[in-house]
Amino acid sequence: MTIAATAAGLADAERLVNERELELEARQAELARNRRRIEELERIATRLAERVVERDQELRAVRAEIVALRAQGDEGLRALAALADDLEAVRRQARAQATRMRLRALRDAAVLAERMGRLAGDPDEVGERLMSSLQEAIERVGTAGEEEEDPRLAAASNGHLEREPGELFEGLVEVEVGPLSDFSQLVGFEDAAAGIGATSEVSVKRFAQGRATLAMRFKHPVELLGELEERAPFEFRVRDTRSDRVILDVGE
Repeated sequence: MTIAATAAGLADAERLVNERELELEARQAELARNRRRIEELERIATRLAERVVERDQELRAVRAEIVALRAQGDEGLRALAALADDLEAVRRQARAQATRMRLRALRDAAVLAERMGRLAGDPDEVGERLMSSLQEAIERVGTAGEEEEDPRLAAASNGHLEREPGELFEGLVEVEVGPLSDFSQLVGFEDAAAGIGATSEVSVKRFAQGRATLAMRFKHPVELLGELEERAPFEFRVRDTRSDRVILDVGE
């Protein structure tokens, strides 16, 4: 009995050992699979980390490029603004120079007309013809090289377009203003007239005894008197308004 019981116990123990070995082998196989899975996940994590670093570097490069482009854009805008200021200054100087040249031509023409009138014996007729010819030449020089006129403006200059006096002006309009105390007032008034958005052309036709007559051409209807009151460097009152002529008196 004792030997048989011992043998049975040994058989049971051996069976348990075999079961534990089988279970251990299964656990070892599962552990190996888990290790391989962990290694695979680590490789994936490493690749993802590398991609994150690469994307972060690319993002930093893009941000730096954006900052550089923005700085270049701001610098370009500042350069354009400076260029616009320079062009406006050149434009004012050109208008002032053109006005000086017209006035000099008118003065020279007046002197020449007086001399020719003395020789011809009829100073008024000779002076009138010469002044008329000179004014036409000045107008041709002032309009040379400009774009072709709108047909409506051409009709207005020929008197074919009716305008409401004292309200809206369009086409060719003469503005007489005075008395002006000095040449700077004339230049300031010419700049103000040229600054009106609808103005396509402005020129000084005559300047005598402190009063100047400017020829203004407009691309579309404009409230001329309101624009001049806002822009002119001095106060004035309206003496007379017609469809193509305005007379302004400068206040003391």
